[in-house]
Amino acid sequence: MKSISDLKVKIFADGADKATILDLCQRPYISGFTTNPTLMRQAGISGYEAFAREVLAAVQDLPISFEVLSDDFSEMELQAKKIAGWGTNVYVKVPVTNTRREPALDLVRRLAKAQMHLNVTAVLTLEQVRDVCTALHGGAPSNISVFAGRIADTGRDPLPVMQAALELVRAHPNVQLVWASTRELFNIFQAEVIGCHIITVTSDILQKFPLVGKDLDDYSQETVAMFYRDAVKSGLTLECE
Repeated sequence: MKSISDLKVKIFADGADKATILDLCQRPYISGFTTNPTLMRQAGISGYEAFAREVLAAVQDLPISFEVLSDDFSEMELQAKKIAGWGTNVYVKVPVTNTRREPALDLVRRLAKAQMHLNVTAVLTLEQVRDVCTALHGGAPSNISVFAGRIADTGRDPLPVMQAALELVRAHPNVQLVWASTRELFNIFQAEVIGCHIITVTSDILQKFPLVGKDLDDYSQETVAMFYRDAVKSGLTLECE
């Protein structure tokens, strides 16, 4: 098993807690950041631009994605231009469709032609990957975020999908594939094996990094000790005759 420092897949921290972002931008294994409106809601953020500018004051040399908020493509375009103006390291997140299932391909094509760094998000099918690659072709360096974790949530194995998506992306030199909605630390090593460019990882999973390569006998004993300790702390008893 490779150590974290030996991995070629780029690890992007996924979250919207400012203190955590400021801490992680100092870590050598973090190559970028992603955010989204749901993560911002969880972090209690109400001032979007103020939050973004505070983060960008510290995160100046690593890519970071901020998402448009509108469900209307014309408004999305205006928001995308505004967000792109926040910094040269900003990638504008655009959903692959709006809430009415209308593809955002025309918008993506226009923004790509304007040489905007994009992160097309909420992608789950290979057809979407193929169409988005075509829309991004010839533009500035951009990302396609395939939500492997959500694919797994439906009972499907995401690995073959990600492998096929990677083959589609290879024909477009300006596009990189993102393994998104990571569910467990092992996903990082799966992404590494197939040669995925980027994986987004939330802080709770990043906290498991010290476990990489841990001796399993030791881990077994520690688990038993945890169960025993918690039983004692809870005052649990079982009377036997």
